[in-house]
Amino acid sequence: MARPRIDTDKYGKIAVLTGAGISAASGMRTYRGPDGLWNDETLVKYSHRETFDADPLGVWRFWWKTREACLAARPNRAHEALAELEARMGPRGAVGLVTQNIDGLHTRAGSRDVVEFHGNVLRTRCSNGDCGLPPFRDESVGADELPLCPLCGSPLRPDIVMFGEMIPEENSAGASRIVEGCDLFIAIGTSGTVYPAAGYVRMATSGGARTIYVNLEPIGDGDPFWSFQEEHLGRAELILPELLGMD
Repeated sequence: MARPRIDTDKYGKIAVLTGAGISAASGMRTYRGPDGLWNDETLVKYSHRETFDADPLGVWRFWWKTREACLAARPNRAHEALAELEARMGPRGAVGLVTQNIDGLHTRAGSRDVVEFHGNVLRTRCSNGDCGLPPFRDESVGADELPLCPLCGSPLRPDIVMFGEMIPEENSAGASRIVEGCDLFIAIGTSGTVYPAAGYVRMATSGGARTIYVNLEPIGDGDPFWSFQEEHLGRAELILPELLGMD
């Protein structure tokens, strides 16, 4: 049976929230399940800011492997469908995307208005918060020595949010800008029930937006304020193009 398509032309502002599930078809691991990232004790260890402070080169060596995986990955049909939707809608701001992923696949697919909530492993920044070095695109992998900032000499680090760190204010503000006032909200590959992501589902719901959930697993029980009006279960790269009329 054909899935009903969303008439996106009816909406003036569309907000999209994506999680690890949208990148699974590109070969990226999801967070939960038997092979989930949070079951990887090494990943959890090297995702802490205190580990970086104690062993910055060890953290770099671990995250270089993730960077290699992201460089080898390619956007899948779900990433592409969202980029095509943004291009079809026209004016900048008509479609905004908040991603919890650090793989950079949305921008590589062509999406323009993207807030990378947890950063991007393909960028590097200085670990000294008072340094003026801006984050920069960095595809380097592997080294015997710790990379140092050319301005202040502090260790460089991946431009990602580690455990023990706050979400940067500009990321939170950017996500709120995208979700506030939207009349269609689509969550893809994420439960949307864990904060801070849950806050954006609540924001969209309280604003009267139509809310759509796309994921492998049903959302389950929880705060009824998180409930979505529609639930589409299955692989995002198959479901999303069909929903958006781009299959």
